[in-house]
Amino acid sequence: MHAAGAPPITASTSTWPVYSAPRVDRRYLSIRAWTSLYSDSENHHYSRRSQQYWDKFYKLHKNKFFKDRHYLEKDWRSYFDDEIESSHGKVVLEVGCGAGNTIFPLIATFPNLYVHACDFSPNAITLVKSHANFSAEKMNAFVCDATKDDLCVNVMPSTVDVVTLIFTLSAVSPGKMASILENCKKVLKPNGHILLRDYAVGDSAQVKLHDRDQMISENFYFRGDGTCSFYFSEAFMATLFQSAGFVIVDINTYCKEITNHSRNITMQRRWIRAIFGRS
Repeated sequence: MHAAGAPPITASTSTWPVYSAPRVDRRYLSIRAWTSLYSDSENHHYSRRSQQYWDKFYKLHKNKFFKDRHYLEKDWRSYFDDEIESSHGKVVLEVGCGAGNTIFPLIATFPNLYVHACDFSPNAITLVKSHANFSAEKMNAFVCDATKDDLCVNVMPSTVDVVTLIFTLSAVSPGKMASILENCKKVLKPNGHILLRDYAVGDSAQVKLHDRDQMISENFYFRGDGTCSFYFSEAFMATLFQSAGFVIVDINTYCKEITNHSRNITMQRRWIRAIFGRS
């Protein structure tokens, strides 16, 4: 919102120079080889303590930092119309649910879903369970670090129709991303899908972090509050999932130019949206 009488904030699609991901052909790398490429970033202070900083983030901001996210309805409405809305008993798992800004709008739109939701921040799960719309009969919320904790402890193997990763992979170091995908594969049904939205290379936030010399490794940065963020190219994202045994259903980069006229600031935002199938 902007103050009364102030110039509005406008948004429009735009194009700008493409930033490249690391120049290594990873299409045929094993998970172990993929992880070793980014082993150095694992030892960085903010990478090693990512859970601590995200838990502190949710303790400080609670559920007031992120707005409710309707990405699933917007990005994959046709998918949900065909695969979810018309069917009862579908199961969704959100890995990295935060305060529930995606899952609660999703349940409101598709009330027949059963939702598993996990996050490595105990404070985030506390916020989910304290939400006015939380129902233990329709939701299973639990603390889990999906980079190392077995999801099958809380979710039966091969029972999930859809896994959502909404700005989740970017929050961990590159060397841990493959472990999350392997973990998700255990609980997905053979014909299940992963729906993803995350930061893309060239996003204005990346440019700012780069200018401030806050880079941990290529395309991986730490913010002022200690949380981290990785910025993906389509090629990097595709190779990451293919190396983990997934097939690409759809992948694209969404670009939006946002102008705050009162501050005379233009921000070039980039996100990757994708659907991957379990092979």
